[in-house]
Amino acid sequence: MTSAILRIAAPAMAGSLVETLYNLTDAFFLGKLGSAEISAPSVSTSLVFFLIIFATGLSGAGTTLIAQVKGRGDPDRMNFYANQTAVILAAASVLLTLSGLALARPILVLLNTPPEVLGPALTYLRVILGGLPFMFAYFLLQATFSAVGDTLTPLRVHLTAVLVNLVLDPLLIFGLGPIPALSVAGAAIATVASQGLGAFLSLRILIRGRGALRLRRSLLRPDPKAAALILRIGLPSSVGQALSALGFTVLQGVVNLFGTGAIAAFGVGNRLIGLFDLPAHGLSVATTALVGQALGSRDEARASRVVRSALLLCLVLVGVPLAGSVAFGGHLVRLFVADPEAVAIGDVMFKVVAPSVLFFCLYLVLTGAFQGAGDTRIIMVLSIVRLWVVRVPLAYALAFLAGMGPLSIWIAMFASNLSTALAGFAWFRGGRWRKALGDAEV
Repeated sequence: MTSAILRIAAPAMAGSLVETLYNLTDAFFLGKLGSAEISAPSVSTSLVFFLIIFATGLSGAGTTLIAQVKGRGDPDRMNFYANQTAVILAAASVLLTLSGLALARPILVLLNTPPEVLGPALTYLRVILGGLPFMFAYFLLQATFSAVGDTLTPLRVHLTAVLVNLVLDPLLIFGLGPIPALSVAGAAIATVASQGLGAFLSLRILIRGRGALRLRRSLLRPDPKAAALILRIGLPSSVGQALSALGFTVLQGVVNLFGTGAIAAFGVGNRLIGLFDLPAHGLSVATTALVGQALGSRDEARASRVVRSALLLCLVLVGVPLAGSVAFGGHLVRLFVADPEAVAIGDVMFKVVAPSVLFFCLYLVLTGAFQGAGDTRIIMVLSIVRLWVVRVPLAYALAFLAGMGPLSIWIAMFASNLSTALAGFAWFRGGRWRKALGDAEV
C-alpha cells in the first residue's frame, strides 16, 4: 500500500514543489527591488487563488469520476468524463478571467493596499489574470491523468514551464541588452508566457491521447447529466475553497494595515510554508486516486487502508522539516527579503504557525479521501469554518480589540489549522464519507 501511494504521490509532490518554485522565483527576483515590488504578487495572489479555486474544484470532480470508473473497469466512460470536464473548465476559464479583470482594482482598493503597492500589484494582477485559461488547460491534464495514477506526465509539463519561467523572470524584470527592465510587469509576463507553453503541451498530450484518455470532438458536446454530476461534486468543494480564499483575501487586508514589512513577511512566509505542505498535497492526490478506485470497485476496507497509510507517511515527511522551520524561520525569510522588520515579523510567524501546519497537512490527506469518495460537502463546510468562523474573526478581534499587531494573524492561523484538523478526523472516523455518492449513476 505504501509503495502504491508513493508511486503516485512522489511525482505529485514534485509537481507541488514546481508550483511553489513559480511563486518563489517571482519573490526571489522582485525582492531585490524592494518591499513594494515583492509585495505586489503577495497582495495579488489571494485574488488569483480565489478565481482558480473553481478550476481545482471542477477538475477535482473529474478526477473523482474518472478514478471511480477506472475502479469499475470502464475505459469508455473514463474518457467520456475527461471530455466533459474539459468542456466545463473551458467555460469557467472565460467567465472567471473576465470577472477578475473587471474587479481587480476595486478589490485591491477594498483590501487597504498601501499606495506604494497598489500600482505594481494592479499591473501584476492584470497580466496574470490574462493567463488564467492557460492554467485551466494544465488543470485538465493534471486531473485526468492523476485519476489513473499517472502524475509523472503532468510533472514533466509543469517542470518545463517552470524552467522557462526561471529563465524569463530575471530577463524581463531587470532587462538585458535590447530587453527593457519591466520590473513587476516582467515577472507577470514571464509567468504567463511559461503557463502558455504548459497549456500548449497539455492540450497536445490530451489530443494525441494516452491510454483510454483522449480529447475527442464527438465527446466534447455538453451532456446535461454529466455536467450535473460534475457540478454536484465540484461546486461544493469550489464554493468552500473559494470562500476560504476570500477569507485569505480579507485577511490580507488586515495584514496590509501593518505596512510593507508585514506584507512581505506574510507573503514570503506563506510561500515557504507551502514548501512544507508539499508532501501532504502529493499524498492527498494519491489518496484521491486510490480511494476513488477502491470505492469504484466497492472495496471500502481498501479505501480505509489507503487513508491510514497516507496519514502515517504524512507524519514522517512533514514533521521533521516543520520542526526545523520553527528554529530557523527568520533565516529562511532573509533569503528572500533583506528588510529587518520583515525578517523579524517572519521569524515570529514561523514560531507560532509552523506547529499547526502539521495538523493541517494531515487534514489535507483526509480531504483527498473525501474527494475520492465524492464527499465534497464536508470539504466545503470545513473550509468555510476554518477561515470565516475561526481565522478571520479571531484575527480581527486580536488585531483591533487586543491590539496585538501582526501576532494576531499568526495566532488565528494556528487556531484555525488545529480546529479544522480535529473536525476532519472526527468526520473520517464516522465513516459516512464512503457512501457520499449513494446511488448516483457514475
